[in-house]
Amino acid sequence: MRGTETADPFGRGSVRRRQLLIDTDPGVDDAIALLVAAASPEVELLAVTTVFGNVPVQQTTENALRILALAGADDIPVAAGAQRPLVHPQPHRAARVHGANGLGGVELPLAVRSAEATPAVRFLAELLHGSSLPVTVCSIGPLTNIALLLGTDPGAAARIERLVVMGGEYGSGDVEPAAEFNVWSDPEAAQRVLRSGLPITVVGLDVTRATAMNAAAIARIGASGPVGSAAAEMLAHHLDHYMRVQGGRGVVIHDALAVLEAVIPGVLGTVARKVTVDCGHGPGRGRTWVDRRTGPAPGLQDDAQSAGGAVPRQGVPVQVAETVDLPRALTEIEARLRSYGAR
Repeated sequence: MRGTETADPFGRGSVRRRQLLIDTDPGVDDAIALLVAAASPEVELLAVTTVFGNVPVQQTTENALRILALAGADDIPVAAGAQRPLVHPQPHRAARVHGANGLGGVELPLAVRSAEATPAVRFLAELLHGSSLPVTVCSIGPLTNIALLLGTDPGAAARIERLVVMGGEYGSGDVEPAAEFNVWSDPEAAQRVLRSGLPITVVGLDVTRATAMNAAAIARIGASGPVGSAAAEMLAHHLDHYMRVQGGRGVVIHDALAVLEAVIPGVLGTVARKVTVDCGHGPGRGRTWVDRRTGPAPGLQDDAQSAGGAVPRQGVPVQVAETVDLPRALTEIEARLRSYGAR
Protein backbone atom coordinates (compact mmCIF):
# COMPACT_ATOMS: atom_id res chain seq x y z
CA MET A 1 0.00 0.00 0.00
CA ARG A 2 1.37 3.34 -1.00
CA GLY A 3 1.00 6.32 1.29
CA THR A 4 2.87 8.64 3.57
CA GLU A 5 4.53 7.36 6.71
CA THR A 6 4.10 8.86 10.18
CA ALA A 7 5.17 8.12 13.73
CA ASP A 8 2.72 5.95 15.65
CA PRO A 9 1.81 7.37 19.08
CA PHE A 10 0.61 3.90 20.11
CA GLY A 11 4.16 2.54 20.17
CA ARG A 12 4.50 0.61 16.91
CA GLY A 13 7.17 2.70 15.21
CA SER A 14 6.25 4.28 11.89
CA VAL A 15 3.02 3.36 10.12
CA ARG A 16 2.01 3.72 6.46
CA ARG A 17 -1.06 5.89 6.20
CA ARG A 18 -4.11 4.88 4.18
CA GLN A 19 -6.33 7.44 2.53
CA LEU A 20 -9.77 7.36 4.19
CA LEU A 21 -13.10 9.02 3.48
CA ILE A 22 -16.08 8.62 5.85
CA ASP A 23 -19.74 8.85 4.81
CA THR A 24 -21.86 9.31 7.93
CA ASP A 25 -25.03 10.49 9.70
CA PRO A 26 -23.87 11.59 13.19
CA GLY A 27 -25.32 10.08 15.58
CA VAL A 28 -23.55 9.31 18.87
CA ASP A 29 -21.70 6.22 17.64
CA ASP A 30 -20.89 8.05 14.39
CA ALA A 31 -19.38 10.86 16.48
CA ILE A 32 -17.23 8.36 18.37
CA ALA A 33 -16.21 6.79 15.06
CA LEU A 34 -15.14 10.16 13.63
CA LEU A 35 -13.08 10.89 16.75
CA VAL A 36 -11.45 7.46 16.43
CA ALA A 37 -10.59 8.07 12.76
CA ALA A 38 -9.20 11.57 13.41
CA ALA A 39 -6.93 10.16 16.14
CA SER A 40 -5.65 7.20 14.07
CA PRO A 41 -2.13 7.53 12.71
CA GLU A 42 -2.79 4.70 10.25
CA VAL A 43 -5.02 6.88 8.06
CA GLU A 44 -5.22 10.31 6.54
CA LEU A 45 -8.86 11.38 6.83
CA LEU A 46 -9.41 13.15 3.52
CA ALA A 47 -13.01 14.26 3.93
CA VAL A 48 -16.38 13.54 5.52
CA THR A 49 -19.62 13.36 3.58
CA THR A 50 -23.00 13.37 5.30
CA VAL A 51 -26.35 11.76 4.69
CA PHE A 52 -29.79 11.75 6.31
CA GLY A 53 -30.28 9.09 8.95
CA ASN A 54 -30.21 9.47 12.70
CA VAL A 55 -31.31 13.08 12.20
CA PRO A 56 -31.94 15.19 9.04
CA VAL A 57 -28.94 15.87 6.82
CA GLN A 58 -28.73 19.54 7.85
CA GLN A 59 -28.16 18.36 11.43
CA THR A 60 -25.80 15.50 10.51
CA THR A 61 -23.70 18.00 8.55
CA GLU A 62 -23.56 20.46 11.43
CA ASN A 63 -22.70 17.60 13.79
CA ALA A 64 -19.86 16.42 11.57
CA LEU A 65 -18.39 19.92 11.41
CA ARG A 66 -18.56 20.29 15.20
CA ILE A 67 -17.07 16.86 15.88
CA LEU A 68 -14.10 17.53 13.60
CA ALA A 69 -13.61 20.92 15.26
CA LEU A 70 -13.64 19.20 18.66
CA ALA A 71 -10.97 16.81 17.38
CA GLY A 72 -8.79 19.69 16.18
CA ALA A 73 -9.37 18.48 12.62
CA ASP A 74 -11.44 21.30 11.21
CA ASP A 75 -9.16 21.44 8.18
CA ILE A 76 -10.97 18.31 6.94
CA PRO A 77 -13.74 19.23 4.46
CA VAL A 78 -17.36 18.20 5.04
CA ALA A 79 -19.85 17.91 2.16
CA ALA A 80 -23.60 17.51 2.67
CA GLY A 81 -25.34 14.69 0.80
CA ALA A 82 -28.68 12.98 0.35
CA GLN A 83 -31.66 14.33 2.26
CA ARG A 84 -33.89 11.32 1.67
CA PRO A 85 -33.79 7.70 0.45
CA LEU A 86 -33.78 6.74 -3.21
CA VAL A 87 -37.41 5.57 -3.15
CA HIS A 88 -39.13 5.67 0.23
CA PRO A 89 -40.40 9.25 0.83
CA GLN A 90 -40.09 9.54 4.62
CA PRO A 91 -36.74 8.65 6.22
CA HIS A 92 -36.84 7.12 9.66
CA ARG A 93 -35.31 9.12 12.52
CA ALA A 94 -33.54 7.86 15.63
CA ALA A 95 -34.04 10.74 18.06
CA ARG A 96 -35.26 8.30 20.70
CA VAL A 97 -31.80 6.75 20.74
CA HIS A 98 -29.52 9.66 19.77
CA GLY A 99 -31.42 12.65 21.14
CA ALA A 100 -32.99 15.49 19.18
CA ASN A 101 -29.64 16.84 17.98
CA GLY A 102 -28.18 13.40 17.25
CA LEU A 103 -25.44 13.78 19.86
CA GLY A 104 -27.32 12.77 22.96
CA GLY A 105 -28.23 16.36 23.73
CA VAL A 106 -24.55 17.32 24.09
CA GLU A 107 -23.99 20.79 22.64
CA LEU A 108 -20.54 20.92 21.09
CA PRO A 109 -19.01 24.33 20.32
CA LEU A 110 -19.85 25.85 16.96
CA ALA A 111 -17.48 25.02 14.12
CA VAL A 112 -15.75 27.89 12.32
CA ARG A 113 -15.66 25.98 9.04
CA SER A 114 -18.76 25.65 6.87
CA ALA A 115 -19.77 22.74 4.68
CA GLU A 116 -18.45 22.62 1.12
CA ALA A 117 -20.56 24.23 -1.60
CA THR A 118 -20.17 21.09 -3.72
CA PRO A 119 -22.79 18.40 -2.95
CA ALA A 120 -21.44 15.21 -1.40
CA VAL A 121 -21.82 12.87 -4.39
CA ARG A 122 -20.01 15.22 -6.77
CA PHE A 123 -17.45 15.96 -4.05
CA LEU A 124 -16.83 12.22 -3.66
CA ALA A 125 -16.42 11.80 -7.41
CA GLU A 126 -13.96 14.67 -7.72
CA LEU A 127 -11.92 13.43 -4.77
CA LEU A 128 -11.74 9.87 -6.11
CA HIS A 129 -10.83 10.97 -9.64
CA GLY A 130 -8.22 13.37 -8.30
CA SER A 131 -6.48 11.06 -5.82
CA SER A 132 -3.16 9.57 -6.86
CA LEU A 133 -3.37 7.11 -3.95
CA PRO A 134 -5.86 4.30 -3.23
CA VAL A 135 -8.84 5.47 -1.17
CA THR A 136 -10.80 3.51 1.41
CA VAL A 137 -14.39 4.66 1.94
CA CYS A 138 -16.16 3.82 5.20
CA SER A 139 -19.94 4.20 5.10
CA ILE A 140 -21.52 4.29 8.58
CA GLY A 141 -24.95 5.66 7.64
CA PRO A 142 -27.57 4.86 5.00
CA LEU A 143 -25.90 3.99 1.69
CA THR A 144 -27.75 6.59 -0.41
CA ASN A 145 -24.70 8.71 -1.28
CA ILE A 146 -22.69 5.67 -2.37
CA ALA A 147 -25.59 4.36 -4.46
CA LEU A 148 -25.94 7.75 -6.15
CA LEU A 149 -22.20 7.80 -6.87
CA LEU A 150 -22.51 4.38 -8.54
CA GLY A 151 -25.38 5.66 -10.65
CA THR A 152 -23.94 9.02 -11.66
CA ASP A 153 -20.19 8.35 -11.93
CA PRO A 154 -19.39 4.63 -11.96
CA GLY A 155 -15.83 5.44 -13.01
CA ALA A 156 -15.26 7.32 -9.77
CA ALA A 157 -16.88 4.53 -7.74
CA ALA A 158 -14.57 2.01 -9.42
CA ARG A 159 -11.60 3.89 -7.94
CA ILE A 160 -12.65 2.96 -4.39
CA GLU A 161 -9.99 0.54 -3.21
CA ARG A 162 -12.18 -0.77 -0.40
CA LEU A 163 -15.65 0.06 0.91
CA VAL A 164 -16.30 -0.77 4.56
CA VAL A 165 -20.02 -0.68 5.38
CA MET A 166 -21.60 -0.64 8.82
CA GLY A 167 -24.95 -2.18 8.11
CA GLY A 168 -27.08 -5.28 8.03
CA GLU A 169 -28.02 -7.99 10.44
CA TYR A 170 -27.98 -11.73 10.17
CA GLY A 171 -30.23 -12.57 13.10
CA SER A 172 -32.47 -9.96 14.71
CA GLY A 173 -32.56 -6.28 13.77
CA ASP A 174 -32.52 -3.10 15.82
CA VAL A 175 -35.11 -0.85 14.13
CA GLU A 176 -37.39 -3.71 12.98
CA PRO A 177 -37.41 -7.40 13.99
CA ALA A 178 -35.52 -8.32 10.82
CA ALA A 179 -33.78 -5.08 9.82
CA GLU A 180 -30.79 -2.97 10.85
CA PHE A 181 -31.22 0.83 10.84
CA ASN A 182 -28.77 1.87 8.09
CA VAL A 183 -29.98 -0.68 5.57
CA TRP A 184 -33.65 -0.26 6.54
CA SER A 185 -33.36 3.51 6.02
CA ASP A 186 -32.70 2.95 2.29
CA PRO A 187 -32.90 -0.71 1.24
CA GLU A 188 -32.79 0.11 -2.48
CA ALA A 189 -29.52 1.99 -2.01
CA ALA A 190 -28.05 -0.85 0.03
CA GLN A 191 -29.08 -3.38 -2.62
CA ARG A 192 -27.49 -1.30 -5.39
CA VAL A 193 -24.23 -1.00 -3.46
CA LEU A 194 -24.01 -4.60 -2.27
CA ARG A 195 -24.53 -5.97 -5.81
CA SER A 196 -22.16 -3.45 -7.42
CA GLY A 197 -19.07 -5.65 -7.49
CA LEU A 198 -17.03 -3.16 -5.44
CA PRO A 199 -14.58 -4.66 -2.91
CA ILE A 200 -16.87 -4.45 0.14
CA THR A 201 -16.55 -5.48 3.77
CA VAL A 202 -19.87 -5.52 5.64
CA VAL A 203 -19.82 -5.03 9.41
CA GLY A 204 -23.23 -6.02 10.76
CA LEU A 205 -24.99 -6.16 14.09
CA ASP A 206 -23.89 -9.69 14.87
CA VAL A 207 -20.32 -8.44 15.45
CA THR A 208 -20.98 -4.83 16.49
CA ARG A 209 -23.35 -5.84 19.30
CA ALA A 210 -20.42 -7.47 21.05
CA THR A 211 -18.49 -4.20 21.08
CA ALA A 212 -19.98 -2.68 24.21
CA MET A 213 -18.05 -0.04 26.14
CA ASN A 214 -18.76 -0.24 29.86
CA ALA A 215 -19.09 2.54 32.41
CA ALA A 216 -15.50 2.14 33.62
CA ALA A 217 -14.10 2.66 30.14
CA ILE A 218 -16.35 5.68 29.63
CA ALA A 219 -15.08 7.15 32.90
CA ARG A 220 -11.44 6.68 31.81
CA ILE A 221 -12.18 8.41 28.51
CA GLY A 222 -13.96 11.26 30.32
CA ALA A 223 -10.97 11.82 32.59
CA SER A 224 -8.52 12.10 29.68
CA GLY A 225 -9.23 15.74 28.77
CA PRO A 226 -11.77 18.02 27.06
CA VAL A 227 -12.25 15.85 23.97
CA GLY A 228 -12.59 12.71 26.04
CA SER A 229 -15.00 14.50 28.36
CA ALA A 230 -17.30 15.43 25.47
CA ALA A 231 -17.09 11.88 24.08
CA ALA A 232 -17.90 10.44 27.49
CA GLU A 233 -20.90 12.74 27.85
CA MET A 234 -22.30 11.51 24.53
CA LEU A 235 -21.57 7.91 25.47
CA ALA A 236 -23.26 8.37 28.84
CA HIS A 237 -26.49 9.32 27.07
CA HIS A 238 -26.21 6.16 24.98
CA LEU A 239 -25.36 4.12 28.09
CA ASP A 240 -28.57 5.25 29.72
CA HIS A 241 -30.53 4.13 26.65
CA TYR A 242 -28.86 0.72 26.45
CA MET A 243 -29.26 0.08 30.17
CA ARG A 244 -32.90 1.21 30.43
CA VAL A 245 -34.31 0.11 27.09
CA GLN A 246 -32.20 -2.84 26.01
CA GLY A 247 -30.91 -4.18 29.28
CA GLY A 248 -27.33 -4.02 28.06
CA ARG A 249 -24.08 -3.91 29.98
CA GLY A 250 -22.51 -1.04 28.07
CA VAL A 251 -22.69 1.25 25.04
CA VAL A 252 -22.64 -0.59 21.72
CA ILE A 253 -20.42 1.50 19.42
CA HIS A 254 -21.41 -0.01 16.07
CA ASP A 255 -19.84 2.61 13.81
CA ALA A 256 -16.56 2.84 15.69
CA LEU A 257 -15.97 -0.87 15.06
CA ALA A 258 -16.51 -0.43 11.32
CA VAL A 259 -14.12 2.53 11.25
CA LEU A 260 -11.56 0.51 13.20
CA GLU A 261 -11.71 -2.19 10.51
CA ALA A 262 -11.12 0.52 7.89
CA VAL A 263 -8.19 1.86 9.91
CA ILE A 264 -6.69 -1.54 10.78
CA PRO A 265 -7.74 -4.03 8.08
CA GLY A 266 -8.11 -7.51 9.53
CA VAL A 267 -9.12 -6.50 13.04
CA LEU A 268 -12.35 -8.36 12.18
CA GLY A 269 -12.53 -11.86 10.80
CA THR A 270 -14.44 -11.93 7.50
CA VAL A 271 -15.82 -14.60 5.18
CA ALA A 272 -16.89 -14.19 1.53
CA ARG A 273 -20.68 -14.52 1.40
CA LYS A 274 -23.50 -13.81 -1.01
CA VAL A 275 -25.64 -11.01 0.47
CA THR A 276 -28.81 -9.35 -0.78
CA VAL A 277 -31.41 -6.96 0.62
CA ASP A 278 -35.18 -7.30 0.85
CA CYS A 279 -36.56 -4.26 -1.00
CA GLY A 280 -40.18 -5.28 -0.62
CA HIS A 281 -42.74 -3.43 1.44
CA GLY A 282 -43.68 -6.17 3.87
CA PRO A 283 -42.36 -6.95 7.36
CA GLY A 284 -39.02 -8.10 5.96
CA ARG A 285 -38.18 -4.78 4.27
CA GLY A 286 -34.54 -3.92 4.87
CA ARG A 287 -33.51 -7.40 5.89
CA THR A 288 -30.08 -8.56 4.71
CA TRP A 289 -30.12 -12.12 3.46
CA VAL A 290 -26.80 -13.95 3.78
CA ASP A 291 -26.06 -17.31 2.21
CA ARG A 292 -23.95 -19.06 4.83
CA ARG A 293 -23.93 -22.46 3.15
CA THR A 294 -20.67 -21.85 1.29
CA GLY A 295 -18.41 -18.95 0.46
CA PRO A 296 -18.94 -17.92 -3.18
CA ALA A 297 -16.23 -18.21 -5.81
CA PRO A 298 -14.22 -14.97 -6.21
CA GLY A 299 -15.81 -12.69 -8.77
CA LEU A 300 -19.11 -14.59 -8.92
CA GLN A 301 -21.99 -12.25 -9.61
CA ASP A 302 -25.71 -12.68 -10.03
CA ASP A 303 -27.80 -9.88 -11.43
CA ALA A 304 -30.96 -11.08 -9.71
CA GLN A 305 -32.48 -8.24 -7.77
CA SER A 306 -35.67 -7.28 -6.02
CA ALA A 307 -38.56 -6.73 -8.44
CA GLY A 308 -41.94 -5.85 -7.08
CA GLY A 309 -40.82 -6.83 -3.59
CA ALA A 310 -39.39 -10.24 -4.49
CA VAL A 311 -36.29 -11.27 -2.58
CA PRO A 312 -33.40 -12.21 -4.89
CA ARG A 313 -32.05 -15.73 -4.62
CA GLN A 314 -28.43 -14.74 -4.98
CA GLY A 315 -26.23 -11.82 -4.08
CA VAL A 316 -22.86 -10.44 -5.04
CA PRO A 317 -20.01 -11.81 -2.92
CA VAL A 318 -18.78 -9.44 -0.25
CA GLN A 319 -16.63 -9.92 2.81
CA VAL A 320 -18.96 -10.34 5.80
CA ALA A 321 -17.48 -9.70 9.26
CA GLU A 322 -18.22 -12.72 11.44
CA THR A 323 -15.70 -12.56 14.29
CA VAL A 324 -14.10 -9.84 16.38
CA ASP A 325 -11.13 -9.82 18.74
CA LEU A 326 -13.16 -7.99 21.35
CA PRO A 327 -10.41 -7.09 23.87
CA ARG A 328 -8.21 -5.72 21.09
CA ALA A 329 -11.04 -3.77 19.44
CA LEU A 330 -12.15 -2.12 22.68
CA THR A 331 -8.55 -1.35 23.69
CA GLU A 332 -7.77 0.24 20.30
CA ILE A 333 -10.92 2.39 20.34
CA GLU A 334 -10.44 3.55 23.92
CA ALA A 335 -6.75 4.34 23.34
CA ARG A 336 -7.61 6.60 20.41
CA LEU A 337 -10.30 8.45 22.33
CA ARG A 338 -7.97 8.97 25.29
CA SER A 339 -5.05 10.02 23.08
CA TYR A 340 -6.50 13.53 22.64
CA GLY A 341 -5.59 14.23 26.24
CA ALA A 342 -1.90 13.66 25.51
CA ARG A 343 -1.69 16.27 22.75
